[in-house]
Order: sequence, then structure tokens, then C-alpha cells
Amino acid sequence: MLERTVKASVEKALQLFPAVCLIGPRQCGKTTLAKTFSNRYYDLERPEDQNKLLFEIDTLESTQELVIFDEAQEWPDLFKQLRGIIDRDRKRNGRFLILGSVSPSIMKLVSESLAGRLHIVELSPFNLAEIGDVSADTLWLKGGFPDGGILTEATFPAWQKSYLDLLIKRDLPLWGLPAKPQTTLRLLKMLAASAGNLVNHSQLGNALGLSHTTVRNYCEYLEGAFLVFFLKPYAANIPKRLVKMPKVFFHDTGLLHVLLETYSYEQLLYQPWLGNSWENFCIQQMLSHCRQKELPLEPYFFRTSDGSEIDLILNGEAPMAIEIKTSTTISPQEVDRLQKLATTIGIQDCTFIYRGKEALIRDNLRIMPLRAFLDLLSKK
Repeated sequence: MLERTVKASVEKALQLFPAVCLIGPRQCGKTTLAKTFSNRYYDLERPEDQNKLLFEIDTLESTQELVIFDEAQEWPDLFKQLRGIIDRDRKRNGRFLILGSVSPSIMKLVSESLAGRLHIVELSPFNLAEIGDVSADTLWLKGGFPDGGILTEATFPAWQKSYLDLLIKRDLPLWGLPAKPQTTLRLLKMLAASAGNLVNHSQLGNALGLSHTTVRNYCEYLEGAFLVFFLKPYAANIPKRLVKMPKVFFHDTGLLHVLLETYSYEQLLYQPWLGNSWENFCIQQMLSHCRQKELPLEPYFFRTSDGSEIDLILNGEAPMAIEIKTSTTISPQEVDRLQKLATTIGIQDCTFIYRGKEALIRDNLRIMPLRAFLDLLSKK
């Protein structure tokens, strides 16, 4: 089994809190990781495990084992019972590991019953730091789901098609999405075509025959299921008018490419949206790395109404302006443009992520491959 970066964060959280909640998309490896900590496991999607837990719930208070509850949002009453068990012995940590695949449902249950008693850790599909000798280009094409082709070549793209079909036809309706499956699929394909670009809910609504508020609501479900995420614009006090719409990205570029019917690396290289896909991959990898290392960096993008743009701003104690390029060289003009734009919003630290092999660093300027930049982030 490949070592998961987030394991150290889970171990640390179990030492500090009575319960830890591990969230992330279905099939990203939550169960496999959780079972490295304990064998006391309940899958709450299975009626037989729910019945088993009903008989054994009274033993949870005295057990010394870490207890794992998978897909815990399927049994909401569990959270109130855990609160009582925890509160009767608040000094005992590392008692429960809760797994969930639907972010809003889990967050609501946690906030209502386990606030202050639990720490949340997010697990993503495999990232560059975890895949060893597998190339970045393979991860970019196929995505990082353990069963999606990154480890077993023959499963791509069939696994991704099956994954999307199950989510669209079964899981999302069960989780409350009121859209018909064909509408959900159309929306996902439209968001895939917009990956790396601004999202206009009104335009999407017009294309789907829905109101903009309905589309926004549907997008929230897709975000809660860890299919897409939205990057907010960076607020800056400058004379130019700023774009206020968010940009959309996919949590996994393997799913993105299947929605765009691109199934080989050679085919990918000839797509007109190649740069958007590479930007999606790089940003997803950086944000996954920040989350799993629990780095205190907030992501934004910056764009003015006249088109001046910075692809990613990681805002923290020392904000970083990051530009992402598919090229293997960066021109002096590109360096000058980024540095001037970053300076206007008070950022001195500038980085280019490119597809060259050499890492070049001078003062507050870096030109680096993605993997090298992720290594640098680990040291912050």
C-alpha cells in the first residue's frame, strides 16, 4: 500500500482529540487508510453493520480500541450518542475515527453534536508526493483515485465512467440533489468545459432551462460530493475593477478528462483546453498538498476586468503569487508582467510553475516544476 501523506495528520489529531473526522470523495482511500489504525470497523451503509452497532453501542464507552465508522452521515443519530460517550470522559483522546463522503451532511452533524470534540482532516485522491515513480503526466491524465488507473493501467477510463454513473444515478439523488440524472450529467459536462474559467450561473441556467439560483444550488451539491471546487477572487484595494465571479476546477483530472472524452495522453496534448486542464491539475495538487499537510494557506485567483490575471494566490503570512504555464520556458516579459501585477496588490513572492525540468530561484522569484514546488511547500 502506498503511504498517504495525510496519515501523520490523522495520527496527530487522534492524540489531541476524542474523535477525528476523515472526509473526502468516495473511493479515494479513506477506508483503506482508516483500517491501518484499527480493526474495529462499522460500515454504516450496510444494514448488517447498522444492526451490529445497535447491539454493541453500549460497549463503545468502555472499549480501548479506536472505533471506525464509515459513511457516518448514513446514521445521523450516531453523532448525538458519541457526544454523550465523549462527554462522560472528555480527557480520553483517540477514541473514534469517522469517515464521510458528503461534506455538507457531515459538517452539519459535526457542528450540531460534536463541535469542540472532533478534528476534521480531508483526504484527496493520490497526489504527486504519494505516487512514487509514477510520472506527473500519468497522474494528470488519469487522476489519483487508487482504482482509477494510476496503479492498474487497464481500468482507465472505464472506472471513471462507472464512478460518475453511480454518483449521478444513485448517490447524488440519495444525498438530496433534486436534478434528473441527465441534467446532472449535462451540468457536469458544462462545468468540465469551463474548468479553469469563470463560472456564470445565469449562462449555465439558460443552457439548461433552469434559474441561476437552481444551478447554484446544484453546484453546491457537486462541490459537497467532492467533484468540483470553486476558487474565489482575491480582494485588493486597487483602482481597477475586479472580477467577482469564482472559477471552477475539478478535484480529479481523470474525471475531468473522461467528461471531456479524452482518454490518452496523446489526445490530451492536442486539445484546445490543454492549458486549462494543466492549470486545474497544478492547482488541485497544490491545494491537496496544503490540506493534507494542514498548511495555513488560503487559495484565491486574481483578475481585473481588463484581463490582467494571476492564476493562484496562496494567502498566508507571506502571500505567494503563482502563474501556471504548459511551456518548458518562461520569457523575461512573462516574469516582468507577473512581478509588476503582484506588486500592485502587495505581494512580493512570485512563482512560475512550468513543464521544464530545472528549478530556478532568485530572491523572491522562482521558476519550478510542480513536484519541486510541492517539496518547497512541505518545508514551510
